[in-house]
Amino acid sequence: MISALIAVAVLVVAAILLFVFRHRGERDIAVSARAALITGAVSIRPDAEPDAAGAVVSAEAVGSAMIQAGFTVETVQDVLSDIAHVNGVPESDVLVFPNAVLMSARDGTRRETGAVAGADGQLLLSQIDEVQRTADAARTGVLDPHSTAERIRRIRLIEPAYGPVLRVVGYGFLSGALSVLLGASWLGVSLSVALGLVVGAGLLLSERVPRRYGALITVALAFLVAAVVLLLVRMGWGSGILAALLAPLVVLLPGALLTTAVLELSMGHMISGAGRAAAGGMQLILLGAGIVTAGAIVGVPDFDFSKQPDLLGPVAPWIAVAVFGVAICVHRSAPRKSIPWILFVLYVAYAAQVLGDLLVGGVLSAFVGALVVTPVTALVARQPSGPAALVSFTPAFALLVPGAIGLVSVADVLGGDSAGTASLVTTLATMVAIALGVLAGSSLSNRMRRPAL
Repeated sequence: MISALIAVAVLVVAAILLFVFRHRGERDIAVSARAALITGAVSIRPDAEPDAAGAVVSAEAVGSAMIQAGFTVETVQDVLSDIAHVNGVPESDVLVFPNAVLMSARDGTRRETGAVAGADGQLLLSQIDEVQRTADAARTGVLDPHSTAERIRRIRLIEPAYGPVLRVVGYGFLSGALSVLLGASWLGVSLSVALGLVVGAGLLLSERVPRRYGALITVALAFLVAAVVLLLVRMGWGSGILAALLAPLVVLLPGALLTTAVLELSMGHMISGAGRAAAGGMQLILLGAGIVTAGAIVGVPDFDFSKQPDLLGPVAPWIAVAVFGVAICVHRSAPRKSIPWILFVLYVAYAAQVLGDLLVGGVLSAFVGALVVTPVTALVARQPSGPAALVSFTPAFALLVPGAIGLVSVADVLGGDSAGTASLVTTLATMVAIALGVLAGSSLSNRMRRPAL
């Protein structure tokens, strides 16, 4: 009851603030792109000649960065089509896949065609924010094609705002905060922080090894976390530490990937949607394999993830949301000026999910959370100091923890548990609910947007 009252209060305050934000000077994409001029780039003249080659160069750079950042195929296609139009070549064909971009543009009788593969690795939140600003600049003509490509090259060279030690510590606190949200005891929170430090260090080290070893690292980390937790449970540490089995693995959970897959499939992008779904499913299988192997060696005690008591009281999760927000900003190197906005979005997301869980249940609460958060991130992105929508949405999405249910269900299936099938159905329903919430929220945010002056 206390948590519900807090959730209502948070949403009321958020609504008031959003009303104020809505009636302040909002940032049009052309205005947000002005930051690109700091680099000394040249604006495109209104009477610029058609430049198919330039359009392809710009599209290759922006498209590759956007798919690496995690934008949907639909969004990338819209941006690249705008880039072609602003360069005077409306006759263009764009094909976007999860790991490649192909574009063909015609200016008069000459046709230029280009293809580029997506780069490996995960972009920092600060890099994603700059990619969005650069895309806005390129699609509105603020940046010429060659300046756009140069700016993307510089964005890829941006170093993390925080050193490796702080990023590992941030992951540890991130893990501890999530364990609070999952119902851990103080002992479980401490264990989550300790395991989070180990996993965070492993993730930073994995950035330096070839991508082909990624599957082995995923299985190894899942095995290590599960072995420690299951062993301590068997030694009598109590069920309050079970959340430590999931919290340290949050970054490895493919919830965002699976939800994006559902979004793209619903929009008719069959190849990209199916590819992301296969990649997300494989990631779950690898994590499940690590947990099952640990269970086979250590032994699996009798417990139920879905029936953990609220050990720390109703207020603790609300404090944990703030800790989680700051920690993920440090670990993923978010722009410092974006941290207050990210915390704001996180509280809105968690409050919406709490009320949604009380009113409509667990699966549909994910729909409510996504429905509320999507227009909020769009409004935040339109503020002069606000980060890109994807920057504030990514941490908020982690609070929904859609992959956590999937991880448990895959472990059940691999372990021969007949309940695993039902868990997988619940996971699929959660993915669909979040995807529909994002679609509905996007439609709402588009209707709320005022025409640019």
